[in-house]
Amino acid sequence: MSSPHDAVAAWSIISVTTIGVIVRPFRLPEAIWAVTGAIALVGFGLLPWADAFAGIRKGSDVYLFLAGMMLIAELARREGLFDWLAALAVEHAKGSSRRLFLLVYLVGTFVTVLLSNDATAIVLTPAVYAATRAAGATPLPYLLACAFVANAASFVLPISNPANIVVFGAHMPHLVEWLRLFAAPSVAAIVVTYLALRLTLARAIGAEQIETSVLRPELGYGGRLSAFGILAVGMVLTGASALDISLGLPTFLCGVATCALVLTLNRQSPLPLLAEISWSVLPLVAGLFVLVEALVRMGVIAQLTTVLRAGAASSPAATAWMVGVATALADNIANNLPVGLVAGSVAGSGELPNSVVAAVLIGVDLGPNLSITGSLATILWLVALRREGIDMTAWRFLRIGALVMPPALLASLALIGVR
Repeated sequence: MSSPHDAVAAWSIISVTTIGVIVRPFRLPEAIWAVTGAIALVGFGLLPWADAFAGIRKGSDVYLFLAGMMLIAELARREGLFDWLAALAVEHAKGSSRRLFLLVYLVGTFVTVLLSNDATAIVLTPAVYAATRAAGATPLPYLLACAFVANAASFVLPISNPANIVVFGAHMPHLVEWLRLFAAPSVAAIVVTYLALRLTLARAIGAEQIETSVLRPELGYGGRLSAFGILAVGMVLTGASALDISLGLPTFLCGVATCALVLTLNRQSPLPLLAEISWSVLPLVAGLFVLVEALVRMGVIAQLTTVLRAGAASSPAATAWMVGVATALADNIANNLPVGLVAGSVAGSGELPNSVVAAVLIGVDLGPNLSITGSLATILWLVALRREGIDMTAWRFLRIGALVMPPALLASLALIGVR
């Protein structure tokens, strides 16, 4: 920035944009606020066009990843795979609400690990709502399981959360290194989140009787192919991660190939499927990349990097704890996508210890379980609830999140050093 006045103007635009993305004044989509903020930075001469385009280009792998995941997730939804899985969970619960809660949580874990947390929020949530209503259960406890596991299981694999790609970018660890860093913390996050959520919702879950069976929709040829496609995507991306190949293009190609195969066999047009996908996520992410590029130009990233380097040099363990907790809290102030972009810029430029970088990612992924605005996945989950006429206030979610997120975060951070 050329002057303090420019810095103040840039900070004002970034702050208003971030608030707009989180609060959505006038009910305008998040993407409009992000893109408007990016255009304002360039239009007022606070960020050169070249730097803005450089920021947008940095997100190319994320755009491809999101597009591929949204394609295959929407295909699976249209072919009834998630409705089938939810009904299967009810059937295997055998009339036990506690068992049903566990099964919904396990299905959510599976979907999050292989299809990303956004898929759990977008497509599994409506299926769980329909299945629990059919079983005569109160839907909200099981819907909360979808929301919390979407974040708790989101760092099992690199593909489990778009934020993972945002944080690491071109520095994505090999799969073996990823598992070395995150296997134990991931298990801790999933198990502790389940136990805390189960205890918090004990009265709501244990006080009702549910049907022993519900009408399970028939899983057609397209649904079975979608299931195989999801497994194939998981294997391909796991292999790509192991070979240190960027995940965006393989994800996109797998999604396109699976959709093309199913649509061709069913003799269906791709247009209805494409029309149902929330493509606005892509300009939203692009706009956020531009905002982060402005922070880079302002020197914010360099300053944070210097602070973390100094802390890591004197006490890596204490720095890891500090940055993990701070990042988790920051998610709930500014949403984990912009926080992840800033954290990724810092982590990628600072030659920080693995433990500190791992703590950053855990904070970015798990922190959003505190509040309803912490992550894009939780916001998408909230939209799905509103479509069904369910009111979940920010205060109600915060009361549950305050009991569930902190123990899971602390348990995960404590296990970063376990090898």
